[in-house]
Amino acid sequence: MEIMPLDLHSPPPMQLLLLADPSESLVERYLKRGTCYIAAEDRAVVGVYVLLPTRPDTVELVNVAVDEAQQGKGIGKKLVLHAIDTAKQLGYRTIEIGTGNSSVNQLALYQKCGFRITGVDRDFFLRHYDEPIFENGIQIVDMIRMAQDL
Repeated sequence: MEIMPLDLHSPPPMQLLLLADPSESLVERYLKRGTCYIAAEDRAVVGVYVLLPTRPDTVELVNVAVDEAQQGKGIGKKLVLHAIDTAKQLGYRTIEIGTGNSSVNQLALYQKCGFRITGVDRDFFLRHYDEPIFENGIQIVDMIRMAQDL
């Protein structure tokens, strides 16, 4: 598997990006400001993430998604670790990430990759999404904010 920046002339893998964030308008907005990275295996895109500069010395990992048929193979962890390494190489001092309050697998993955919880953005998903989102039988309401020093 190879992870690389998306070619500027290639369309983003929107179907994958929408797995992690169901709002096409939000995804399109942060794609314009960030850099999209894809994971390819045998010429097929199997994963994606986006790095978005937010403040001086800080970047946010705003979308991590793995093709549903490829989940459970460690690709998500490779993407997160690649994002951390890329942020370091680009000179950032902090990397942040946010996920839903019911995203238990993602919360575990991000902590295994060195992120620590820094706060809760209460009602984030109620304010920014028109439709309710459910995961693990629980409505996603709050965003759990996490970060790590690089």
